[in-house]
Amino acid sequence: MMPMYHQGDAMKIGVIQTGNVRAGLSAQFGEYPAMFDALLNGGEGPGFHVEAYPVVDGAALPSPAAADGWLITGSRHGVYDDLPWIAETKAFLRAARAAKRPIVGVCFGHQILAEAFGGSAIKHPGGWRLGVETYRVVNRPAWMADAPEALRLHSLHQDQVVAIPADAQVWATSPGCAYAGLSYGDPDAPDAVSIQPHPEYAIPFARALYDHLLAQGRLPADLGAAALESVGQQVDNARLGRWFADYLRGKAASRAAA
Repeated sequence: MMPMYHQGDAMKIGVIQTGNVRAGLSAQFGEYPAMFDALLNGGEGPGFHVEAYPVVDGAALPSPAAADGWLITGSRHGVYDDLPWIAETKAFLRAARAAKRPIVGVCFGHQILAEAFGGSAIKHPGGWRLGVETYRVVNRPAWMADAPEALRLHSLHQDQVVAIPADAQVWATSPGCAYAGLSYGDPDAPDAVSIQPHPEYAIPFARALYDHLLAQGRLPADLGAAALESVGQQVDNARLGRWFADYLRGKAASRAAA
């Protein structure tokens, strides 16, 4: 049995867990599916029942029909790594799209969606993106029609999307990450939406994670220190959570009515 969070008659969202919270932090902050549970269920409207499928730990991928919608988490792995579950997840995403299940991808999830649908993600020669960063909103489809001119979110990545599929639209960008937000298909009712930064990172977790990675020598000292200094600035996590929730509900309702 996979971990479950909200239950009952709520819309079921399957979380494909492609990474784990760093050792030493999970006891305090929980794992990524719980963070996405909080993100999606933090707004108004009927809640979501979140069920985790930790493929990074060897769990089998489910049928795309096993949930009303899907969310793909971040990971310390790269989409180019030679791991069986990565290729299998790409195939799963294509099948979920064909089955008309809405999909949300974050960080690694953003990158693997691009790869699955015909784009490319690499370890970027520009290096790390760390800390609270500003992303310019360049499109406002229906599911995020109230978007401001810019968003501020926690960033932690070396890899990024460098080529997008033919049917992808950019909705958020920054000087250090051209394809920071993508959608696929009809912009107002897309088959999938994704973002490179981390709306699931609460401020205490972001601070603890940057500090942990710095202490382990995993981050450049100057960039890590600047990232830590940026934590505490206002971020748009709740806004992204509401957009993703509205998108998932809207697509599920459209499929049910078809």
